[in-house]
Amino acid sequence: MTMVYNYGIIISVEEIAISEFKAKCLALLERVRQTKKPLRITRFGKPVAEIMPPSPDAGHDDWIGSMKNSMEILGDIVSPVIDDKDIEALRD
Repeated sequence: MTMVYNYGIIISVEEIAISEFKAKCLALLERVRQTKKPLRITRFGKPVAEIMPPSPDAGHDDWIGSMKNSMEILGDIVSPVIDDKDIEALRD
């Protein structure tokens, strides 16, 4: 168990050896999801990864339509902004 200062909050992080994580991966991931407590994976006592619980707003469809009614199109957005005559590459 290690205490970590994270964004102004002190949290306890359980450490587990990589070999044990490999053997119990799915159960450990489920435990992190249920308890909302992070897990640190170590190899030879040195951290190699941290498993964090998902954030509450991690819904995959939340972004679809999130900008609806937040913009207004003014003018023509299809026509070129300059005349063809002003483009040097198109001149004879």
